Amino acid sequence: MKKKTVLLTAILLLIAITMEAQEGRDRVTEVQEPVPPVVTPGVGTAPPSDAIVLFDGTDLSNWERMNGEPAQWTVSDGAMTVVPRTGDIQTKQGFGDVQLHIEWRAPAGIRGEGQGRGNSGVFFMGRYEVQVLDSYDNPTYPNGQAASVYKQHIPLVNACSPPGEWQTYDIIFMAPRFKEQGRVTDPARVTVIHNGVLVQNNVEIWGDTKWIGLPTYTKHEDKLPLRLQDHGDLVSFRNIWVREL
Repeated sequence: MKKKTVLLTAILLLIAITMEAQEGRDRVTEVQEPVPPVVTPGVGTAPPSDAIVLFDGTDLSNWERMNGEPAQWTVSDGAMTVVPRTGDIQTKQGFGDVQLHIEWRAPAGIRGEGQGRGNSGVFFMGRYEVQVLDSYDNPTYPNGQAASVYKQHIPLVNACSPPGEWQTYDIIFMAPRFKEQGRVTDPARVTVIHNGVLVQNNVEIWGDTKWIGLPTYTKHEDKLPLRLQDHGDLVSFRNIWVREL
């Protein structure tokens, strides 16, 4: 009986030592800092508490023309709309890595086809374009349809809603990194969610967006304005905000 008691005690002691050692290992892997800051999410597509609101539906005070003059697009019913031939507009503030939320709407009345229907674009750093286009039942070259990285990456699927309906882009953009002499060390990357559907999955951007010719990188500042394109179509935008990453 005594031998059994000793054996049982030894087993229990071994179990206790093993558990204590495991708890010690668990504590070693627990990191106490940094503590993430608290961000209050927005309801629905409303901006979170740390977002920079670029357009709240009231005015274009955060935007300007490419030459620095006041933006000439119209503002009505909480949306801004392209005024054809007044030119692209850009934010007064520059950005690098960002999370962007933007809602857009192609005109309800269908005019034209292919690239001539509800065409605009979101240019990160004024150079790297995610295409805006009415691609609902509107064939065009796939690397130029809505949610494409223009002339570079075809979207995984076509998630377009019919013209006249509001659509959403939620985009994570990571800016390129350059060495001092100008060589790119880390190309830009982008993830695009169109109407709640993943359409670009952390793809590598090959360089500046070009209509004709191959994309190339040219060294630029770490932060540059976000640009929206006047392509001659009455495309509207609303609820635009970013989070700097």
